[in-house]
Amino acid sequence: MATDQPSVLLVEDEPAQREVLRYNLEADGFSVTAAENGEEALLLVDEAAPDLIVLDWMLPNVSGIEVCRQLKTRSDTRSVPIIMLSARSEEVDRVRGLETGADDYVIKPYSVIELMARIRAQLRRTRPSVVGQRLEYEDIILDAETHRVTRDAKELKLGPTEFRLLSTFMEKPGRVWSREQLLDRVWGRDIYVDTRTVDVHIGRLRKALCKHGGDDPLRTVRGAGYALG
Repeated sequence: MATDQPSVLLVEDEPAQREVLRYNLEADGFSVTAAENGEEALLLVDEAAPDLIVLDWMLPNVSGIEVCRQLKTRSDTRSVPIIMLSARSEEVDRVRGLETGADDYVIKPYSVIELMARIRAQLRRTRPSVVGQRLEYEDIILDAETHRVTRDAKELKLGPTEFRLLSTFMEKPGRVWSREQLLDRVWGRDIYVDTRTVDVHIGRLRKALCKHGGDDPLRTVRGAGYALG
């Protein structure tokens, strides 16, 4: 899986709609995993939490609303944005979907163009670097669109892996990332890399960030991982 791609779990039991959405998401640069029902969706999330979930309400066995409820009560998936798709257009249904935890509610039939815009809007909030946003932390500026990083107005030279590491840290300053989480986010879930490789690239990133002076902004949390700030 390309590590610069945001990952989307698409949960839709109607094959035609599922394939149309998969095609448009992949054409727009997303990595897509698809599920046909709620049980399969929960299993896939357990394997690897996506960056965003597009979830149909009416699913066989476990409904979309129940999938949403379960994911939003779990600490490891609570922050994953969920866009609920539903033919239910009554206000009471929209309110129920949002109160269950859905971050957005889209009524069928919908415009694929509008849905794509809503997906990008959610990702700008949760993973700004993958949609070309500029990130800032103290005197460090990361421009995801031009792939440039500066510190104290001085440009830094980062390799692709170090750039993705820094993007991950700058999206959520203060959050402690375990080595396994960084491997999933930066290297990809389908690639085997030893966890010690993370330490090597963290060392390279630290060296690059401090090349022109300044304190090391990365923090090692013993037994837990690394954090920015």
